[in-house]
Amino acid sequence: MTRSPVIGLFLFALSVCIALPAAAQIPVSGGADPAAIPAAPELAANAWVLMDADTGQILVEHNADEQLPPASLTKLMTSYLIAEELANGKFDEQAEVPISVKAWRMGGSKMFVREGTQVPVGDLLRGIIVQSGNDATVAMAEYVAGSEEAFAELMNQRAEQLGMHGSHFENASGWPAEGHLTTARDMAILLGAMIRNYPDHYRIYSEKYFEYNGIRQPNRNLLLWRDSSVDGGKTGHTEAAGYCLVASALRDDMRLVSVVMGAASEQVRAAETQKLLGYGFRFFETAKLYAAGEVLRADVRVWFGDVDRVNLVSPEDLYLTLPRGARENLKATLLIDDVIRAPLAGDTKVGTLQIEHDGERLLSAPIVADREVGRAGFFSRLWDRLILLIKNLFS
Repeated sequence: MTRSPVIGLFLFALSVCIALPAAAQIPVSGGADPAAIPAAPELAANAWVLMDADTGQILVEHNADEQLPPASLTKLMTSYLIAEELANGKFDEQAEVPISVKAWRMGGSKMFVREGTQVPVGDLLRGIIVQSGNDATVAMAEYVAGSEEAFAELMNQRAEQLGMHGSHFENASGWPAEGHLTTARDMAILLGAMIRNYPDHYRIYSEKYFEYNGIRQPNRNLLLWRDSSVDGGKTGHTEAAGYCLVASALRDDMRLVSVVMGAASEQVRAAETQKLLGYGFRFFETAKLYAAGEVLRADVRVWFGDVDRVNLVSPEDLYLTLPRGARENLKATLLIDDVIRAPLAGDTKVGTLQIEHDGERLLSAPIVADREVGRAGFFSRLWDRLILLIKNLFS
């Protein structure tokens, strides 16, 4: 029989001032109705996505899974892999990278490196991110993997691991190639992963200018000048791709990631991105419901263990992105295993926390014990078995 400790969870929620009701659906602070939310804006683009960076929830989407040419949005994956190599200590930003003839000859946007020279990784990174240099991109791909073709294999492996199932990369720069495709959803996933996993690397995306070889170039992300909450992103453009922009903005404690693909101009992609971000911040909020390690139910019986009581906690921070005002009408239900048996490791699931709104389940998260529990001695286990037998007879 599954137990639902309604009163205990409600009292706990009140004691820690969480705006989240217990399973009895008692509103914590008045139960106000959510604010009315208008329909999401229609954009002048082929595909778009708006995602909350903390929860991964998609707030708005249109043609989110349509495979499209990404142009220089590709460089997001290139820089992600470079950030990974830096974090793993494979090289540092002072390492000197030789510039090949292939890198030097790359067309399109350029950092203007010279063949036969050596350029520090830190400069090439800014050449990739700020200047969108195809030459810098090829140089780093060759440095990391030996060839751009081998680097593209690494890109595809990492895309699959990140859940970017609609993406396939043929090169590191986004140079037009048959089969070189991605989706708006995948680009949102990628930028979200970069922000979470490599925040120091992501800060480079906020730099407005970079000068190399006497040539000072601006970041092509116009929103860095127009909107102070936008702190990064990547642009892309080819004739086939149109004008594309992946961007992220932080207002208060809420971070959104937007993707616009296939706009008609640089100005349009910036304006349509602003529409998406404005809609998300105006009508949604991200709520931190519980912190990692926060006690959801205290003093729960454990059988056959070297201790007989534990507290139940969430193993990680739990967030939800909600329409503004909806948080006060959430319903929380804690479902605990009938019999919690030792031994318990730190990640042993012993229950589930379910969050619902208006009958719709929004979140289902595992619950664990707040400590590891070893096995009790033989006679203690025998005694617990006897008690459980009697308990079951009278259930």
